[in-house]
Amino acid sequence: MGINLVFNVDRLQFHLNAGLLKQQSTVLLKLLNLQTSGVSIVFIDDRAMAEYNFTYRGKHGPTNVLSFQAEALPAELSGNELGDILISVETAGREAGQKGISLHQRITELIIHGILHLTGYDHENSTREALIMWEKEQLLFKQLIQQRRPTMPQLAINVDHVATIRQARGITEPDPVIAAGICELAGAKGIVVHLREDRRHIQDRDVQLLRQTVKTKLNLEMAAAKEIIDIALDLKPDMITLVPEKRKELTTEGGLDVIANEKKLKKTIAKMSRAGIPVSIFIDPDAAQIEASLEIGATFVELHTGRYCDADNEKQRDNEFRLIERSAELAFESGLRVNAGHGLDYRTTTRIAALPVIEELSIGHAVISRAVYVGLDQAVREMQDCITMAGL
Repeated sequence: MGINLVFNVDRLQFHLNAGLLKQQSTVLLKLLNLQTSGVSIVFIDDRAMAEYNFTYRGKHGPTNVLSFQAEALPAELSGNELGDILISVETAGREAGQKGISLHQRITELIIHGILHLTGYDHENSTREALIMWEKEQLLFKQLIQQRRPTMPQLAINVDHVATIRQARGITEPDPVIAAGICELAGAKGIVVHLREDRRHIQDRDVQLLRQTVKTKLNLEMAAAKEIIDIALDLKPDMITLVPEKRKELTTEGGLDVIANEKKLKKTIAKMSRAGIPVSIFIDPDAAQIEASLEIGATFVELHTGRYCDADNEKQRDNEFRLIERSAELAFESGLRVNAGHGLDYRTTTRIAALPVIEELSIGHAVISRAVYVGLDQAVREMQDCITMAGL
């Protein structure tokens, strides 16, 4: 039994994540103690929905969701089937836009609504039943969100600024390779370095040694430049993150414009894919950039958190947070894995870490700065505590 998804629309056109929808629907049946039952969820367009709506309800035009109970079938045919749910993806998309939520969130709401109809709830019977059904829908949606992620995101430490201090004197200390080892021993689950074309901090020798010594995961940040691409293909880090790069910037100033660089980035991703290297793209929290990242074959996106961290007031910070929250959901629902980073510190990290779809936070400057006062081991442990607090 279980959930059967049927797509009578172009799933790729709407960026529908079949695995996610099936997982959420399966969890929903479990929450209702119906895990041995079966439900078919059919995704259709407005035209088909309008036909069903007129045939079975005598109403013109499409609606968002229709439910058909299996009890209308003979017992020998229905078995444990609850019934069928029809969802118009086009109507759901319009409603999502009006509500300011993602398409997948709206579809999830409609699936909950449809399954409750199959189990006997009916908001059309009375105002009281409508309120009971609405409250049940809100509870189930909240329970689904709570089960989205069993663990907090992992902490990856960027050790670039250890190398920045070293390069200021042109000597051999402090060594970012040794710093990476301390970070791992303190609990970091990944090491991040940016090998810039101008080699202002991390050097070729650093990345070679890190590849040999990092025990967790090595993430190489890089521009899509031929020289650096060749180094990455030879080095074979655990993953790469494509970032924008300007010679005069102090640090990365914003996300990569995937749309403007689509052809070049697509070629780079193809090369990395053939070498078995997953690719993340560092982007601003923007729906168009997320869609472009998906289309060129990225595995991850890393959402730029800089504007959130640099906000001048709480209202502005709240607005930036909501943008990151919506973008993370959209990317995840589209089938991308989601990381985040840039500018995160001991005050701003916990809120981002609480977002249920983010797998990893890349943090560097705040930890290295804190290490000046308390030592690197303690600075990493304190940042890990900030992430852990997100689950409390």
